[in-house]
Amino acid sequence: MVQAWYFDNDLSVDYREPHKANPPVYLSLEDVYEKTGVEYFKFDADTHENNEEYAELKKKRGYSYEDSIEISRDKLPNYDEKLKMFYSEHIHSDEEIRFIVGGGGYFDVRNKEDQWIRIYVEKNDLLVLPAGIYHRFTIDKSDYIKAKRLFVGEPVWTPINRPEGDGHPAHVEYKRRMAAA
Repeated sequence: MVQAWYFDNDLSVDYREPHKANPPVYLSLEDVYEKTGVEYFKFDADTHENNEEYAELKKKRGYSYEDSIEISRDKLPNYDEKLKMFYSEHIHSDEEIRFIVGGGGYFDVRNKEDQWIRIYVEKNDLLVLPAGIYHRFTIDKSDYIKAKRLFVGEPVWTPINRPEGDGHPAHVEYKRRMAAA
């Protein structure tokens, strides 16, 4: 089951560690959704291609493009550079949808109060990060994750780093939606 907690902000510790506060402050999936708009789904990664609920989610939300990414030292060119890039705080103008089919990692997302919430994902977890949310990603200490990336239409890969994203229309709209929630 996916876990979420407030990030401890101790930057002296490897960012691939869990970074739980002492004592940990865990959040339910409902709390995560309420505070961030991040949605969670669970599908069997081994049988998802024949799963009607997975197909229905893709159809309903217009996810028409799908590819895979495998992150490990031997699978991803420029591994260290890419990990640093993924861990830079940024937004996208579209949703970010990741379905984990192997391994594990952490999505850090900013809540309404601009605090980091860390979400641990592993095989069978599908996260939908809303357009405009500040986030970052890292693998866990296993140094391996494989994920399907889903998109509405052609993929848009452009991260908009903080603070440049503060005035971006997707971030402004995200903040408006969260304030109204």
